Amino acid sequence: MVFFWYGLAPVIGAFVKRYKWYKFRKRFDELRMHPILDYSRCWQKGRAESGDGANLFRFIGGFESVTDGQTLWISGEDLTIPVSLKNAEIYFLPTQKGEDMREGFDPGEAAPEKIRWEKVSALTEGARVFAGGPLVYRDDRWSFVSTKENPLIIIFYDGDDSSLTTRVIRSSRRQGEYFNSITPYSLAIGALSMILMAMTYQSRTAYRLTVIVSLIALFIPLYPIIPPGLLFTLMYRRLSWKARLLRANSDLVRLPLRFLGMPKSTRKGEPLLREYCSLPDGELYGYIRCPHLPPEVREQKIPFLLPRSSKTPANDYWHIFGAIQNNAVPDGEEQPSVVKPQDPFATFGILPGNPETLGRRYTIQAYLTETAAWIFLLAGLGLNIFFLRTVLVMLGVRF
Repeated sequence: MVFFWYGLAPVIGAFVKRYKWYKFRKRFDELRMHPILDYSRCWQKGRAESGDGANLFRFIGGFESVTDGQTLWISGEDLTIPVSLKNAEIYFLPTQKGEDMREGFDPGEAAPEKIRWEKVSALTEGARVFAGGPLVYRDDRWSFVSTKENPLIIIFYDGDDSSLTTRVIRSSRRQGEYFNSITPYSLAIGALSMILMAMTYQSRTAYRLTVIVSLIALFIPLYPIIPPGLLFTLMYRRLSWKARLLRANSDLVRLPLRFLGMPKSTRKGEPLLREYCSLPDGELYGYIRCPHLPPEVREQKIPFLLPRSSKTPANDYWHIFGAIQNNAVPDGEEQPSVVKPQDPFATFGILPGNPETLGRRYTIQAYLTETAAWIFLLAGLGLNIFFLRTVLVMLGVRF
């Protein structure tokens, strides 16, 4: 019972929680591949109304009002669009701290808060809103409406639109997944089971050991936060935080791969421009590779996609992602360059190597770090149980 209620049940809840956030990140990442809705696209004739992928759009703007209790109106640059809140997945991103979202962040510290649609009307007018999902024609107007296959994702946020993708991906890497919606009930049932077992056998001398073990097991959830195992718990928290950081980095370096299929390796001597594609708005998107850190990075014209990534990559090129421009050079040829895309959801910045290789490396490091964290936690738990047992033996209690 101790293993199930104090361990297995909360861990199952942790995996369920992690899977939900994985679906959220995946859904948001998929919506980045669809066009941004504007006035011309909204009134373009011939749009599919069947709910398939042909009518999936993104839209960003300011929160204007809520009518009928469940219709949100978002005002963009040249268009105001209604969004049905019914069956929509609505999230609120905490306030942004600092200007550079890539420097010194703590994954899981400011996680998105999922809210009910009834609370949307209480939000401040003018807040930035992202809406993504099916666009259908109803009641003589175009509206964002959830379907069974494609529920809407609505995100309220502050700050620059170009930082939204980074904030969503990194903040949905939650920390402390052991404490989830299942944990309070599981711990309560486990504690009640231990108490009932102790009360049942307390009057029977032959079951004295059972009573003692039940009382010891009752307080197992508190053991990680008391000495001497507290030091191991602190190491667990530190390593767990680092594992979340590595997983967030793995997500961030793979963001350009939604648009591009990267080569398996990028050895020196290969052409600078290997591959490019068209963004949903038709803009040319791709990457160039440089053997040395470009001066535009030092001038802060091109940002790092990862914090503290200014170290020169070993046996690899710097990869710069963004909108591709072909500039004429004196010998008559064209030299590709990278600028910030007009699409705020397209990745713009520089990485110290191939994103596929970097992502795989961060993922492996995350698994190893998380394994080490759990070893420290279990070691601290075992140490406290051994310490308590030693104290009881010294007091004359025999096991």
